[in-house]
Amino acid sequence: MDNQLDYYTDTGKLRDEFDKGLPVMSDYTAFRKGVYQDGALNLKSKRLIALACGLQSGCTRCVQGQTKDAINAGATKEEVLEAVSVAVVMGGTAVSAETWRVVKVLQELGKW
Repeated sequence: MDNQLDYYTDTGKLRDEFDKGLPVMSDYTAFRKGVYQDGALNLKSKRLIALACGLQSGCTRCVQGQTKDAINAGATKEEVLEAVSVAVVMGGTAVSAETWRVVKVLQELGKW
């Protein structure tokens, strides 16, 4: 089974190359960075929401990155699992089938 964090890092480099090739992507990057600033919701809450959304949409990089980023923002394993449970309740078996990635990232981070 592939290392999820290595996959995330490697594909991120390719995404960054794409962004360099299409200068308008800098606007999206600025938007994305702005969204993850503390506001009415703190960063940890936003990352947990993003994790659930990433699972719901079937985005591998989102699941990997948002799991890591939620932990880095102070989320506990239990908070991550509860956020994932919301995604599973909303998305059913299609979402449940990808929860292994969350477990693997948590294991790689030493949080499982």
